Amino acid sequence: MIEINNIGEITQIRLASEHNGEPYYWVSAYLVDGLLIDTGCSKALPEFSNFLRKAKIDLVVNTHSHQDHIGANSLIQKELRLPVYAGKLAIPLIQDPPKTPWYLNQVWGPAEPSNPLPLQAVVETDRFRFEVIDTPGHSPDHVCLVEREQGWVFSGDLYVGRELSVAGPETNVSDMLESINRLISVMDDETIMFTALRTVRFDGRKTLMDFARHFEGLMEQARKLASQGMSVPEIVNRLFGSESVFDSITDGLFSSANLVRAFLGD
Repeated sequence: MIEINNIGEITQIRLASEHNGEPYYWVSAYLVDGLLIDTGCSKALPEFSNFLRKAKIDLVVNTHSHQDHIGANSLIQKELRLPVYAGKLAIPLIQDPPKTPWYLNQVWGPAEPSNPLPLQAVVETDRFRFEVIDTPGHSPDHVCLVEREQGWVFSGDLYVGRELSVAGPETNVSDMLESINRLISVMDDETIMFTALRTVRFDGRKTLMDFARHFEGLMEQARKLASQGMSVPEIVNRLFGSESVFDSITDGLFSSANLVRAFLGD
């Protein structure tokens, strides 16, 4: 499934696998002045490939190595003969994608290996200049792209919604908060944030500031409750009401308990 939206100079490509005509989960790629940021999930490749063959694309950047961001890399390199770039930590994981759990393959589809080139500090197109900002937290290899003059931030999965209530095996909350604050420092009140979800936030700086405050508040509460002798499950119930449905779906790989443990430094 694919949806195309034009936001000024930028084309947002929303991609999802589907079941009975309904999307499982959306992810967004973006095209601006010949630069394609992320390449979606392989399960949407049949439709996405039609778009790619018709679009004017000069180069591709992956914000990180997760399979819902590199799904069309192989086609872009082999068929369209275009260069793909990624951060140095992401490159080996894109060249040899790790085995992923069945449920991620069900939602996204597996990613074929591809061979990205190393990203430099700046990505330039004919008309724009994008700074590459290291932003670990969601994953160690995550980067964001910032076009300061235009007031654009392409945030990948650094921001996945204000009410984050689960963590996975790669989540590092300290790195996430540091990265968010690093990104805030290069934004102003007019900066637009283009997320890898369906959302485009026209109040990007405020969105990130609100998230940071909310996240820091959760961390403070978790540590206070732990100091009072509460167990991790008890803290989960106090903070979130109950364990997330993702805990059972992913056999505990993504859960609220993992987030609490991350807050506590475990």
